[in-house]
Amino acid sequence: MALVQVIRNGLSATSLVVAVSCFGAALTPSLMPRDPLVQAALAAVAASLGYEIAMLVRGLWRYMEIPDIKGRFLWIWWAVALAVSTGILVYSLSKAASWQNATRAAVGLPPLDTAAPFYIFAVGGLMFLSLWVIFRILGVVRRFVARQLDRVVPQKVGVVLSVALVGWVFWALVDGTLVRSAFRAADASFEAADILIEPDIAQPQDPMKTGSASSLVKWHEMGRWGRHFVASAPTVEEISAFQSGTVMEPVRVYVGRRSADTAEERAQIALEELIRVGGFERSVLIVMVPVGTGWMDPGAHDTLDFMLSGDVATVSVQYSYLTSVLALLAHPDYGVAQSRELFEKIYDHWTELPKDSRPEFYVHGLSQGAFNSQATLPLFDMLGDPINGAMWAGSPFFSRYWTEVRDQRNPGSPAWRPTFGNGSLVRVMDQYGGLDGDFTPWGPLRSVFLNYGSDPIVNFTFDSSVRPPAWLNQPRAPDVSKELSWFPVVTMLQLALDSMFALDVPRFGHYYVAPDYIDAWAAVVEPEGWSKARADELKDIFSRRGPAF
Repeated sequence: MALVQVIRNGLSATSLVVAVSCFGAALTPSLMPRDPLVQAALAAVAASLGYEIAMLVRGLWRYMEIPDIKGRFLWIWWAVALAVSTGILVYSLSKAASWQNATRAAVGLPPLDTAAPFYIFAVGGLMFLSLWVIFRILGVVRRFVARQLDRVVPQKVGVVLSVALVGWVFWALVDGTLVRSAFRAADASFEAADILIEPDIAQPQDPMKTGSASSLVKWHEMGRWGRHFVASAPTVEEISAFQSGTVMEPVRVYVGRRSADTAEERAQIALEELIRVGGFERSVLIVMVPVGTGWMDPGAHDTLDFMLSGDVATVSVQYSYLTSVLALLAHPDYGVAQSRELFEKIYDHWTELPKDSRPEFYVHGLSQGAFNSQATLPLFDMLGDPINGAMWAGSPFFSRYWTEVRDQRNPGSPAWRPTFGNGSLVRVMDQYGGLDGDFTPWGPLRSVFLNYGSDPIVNFTFDSSVRPPAWLNQPRAPDVSKELSWFPVVTMLQLALDSMFALDVPRFGHYYVAPDYIDAWAAVVEPEGWSKARADELKDIFSRRGPAF
């Protein structure tokens, strides 16, 4: 009887309609294509949240002692709810393929013959049922706690306290057992990968290179991606195939997280190493902030080395070996602290150099690197002696300057490629353009944001759960499906899930590519003698080179 009562308390016709509606809405077009398993998981979570929110509303309804549907009318409503739910479910599953193909068409992928609707229904249904059981168990525990509290506090107070207590204990168990165990496992795994020295990556023999025997940075302490970054720099021969005249090897300095215990010490090593290898004697200096693992996109730094004939020095410091998401969750302050220390050390030394002979100074970051760089760039403090510019790619939605540009954009400009002010300080581009327009000529400091309209990491916002995001307004970005619709809560879940698969399609989502880096850098640094023909030639070279790793 107790089990029957639990099931009866956990069933609601209204909640069923809401759940099935959320299930179907989760299958509608989004920013990134998804496979059937991911679709099923998203639909199950959306349906479960919809169901429980409806159950919460029903609970509040009863708490306020408002009359409920009973007797014959209840059975009629159940019949109507089952018919409506079945219709929604059949319609949604039958449209799943065309909805998925609308997303695929927007990002240039071939259509699917089927979206495996029966698989989505079966797997999604099992996942939903599992979540339903978990919530019912929590409900049983909550009612048990409430009965115990009824002995010492008024009944309505006990209801509120029981919800708070059970919710807190449940989260404490999840956070303390599952989440922390997952973090420990991920931490150990990524640390092992970071320490691993690949046999095909040779330690530099040139004493003027970072990581050599003469370097202030030990090779084994540079981290996996630091060693890649230094060892994979374009050679004079490779650059000479594109550039005529004087060509030199680019300077690359990278300090790994294990090189010192504190962010300040690592930044100091980076400065001293940059001075040692002659980084301040180059024409252009780049302070580049990596993503969480320490990786930096070769499409960003290799292209610039070619564009400037190797007359460029790039310096970076690793702050984590976790992925960006894990790094932000586990140690959100590490990246910001390291970025701040590195910029301040390099900038302070740069300002002491003669203005007529020091290098042009730029900053760059991709994804979390863009966020960290923007969070620590002291714009007002350096107005007396400003750097020359910045190029940021894939700025996450919470990035400091990108948020300002997006939210304070000029009227009439779209949120996915806004114009800001007169364009003399900031311009925004995507794979379709954006740098040309009715802008005032560049000022002394140039900033370019490279963002793709289909990038969920750029477009995600928490308030998309309660209102349509601005980037859904017309006109939309070319890589966003016209069939994408907004649904409360569900759209936010879609964007969150899309963020996990944003690196699947080159030149869409969060997968930024060399041709667009070339155009972005050209606008920022203005290489001498640069032209569209030269840009096209370099783009062709990088299309033949393919991914660096």
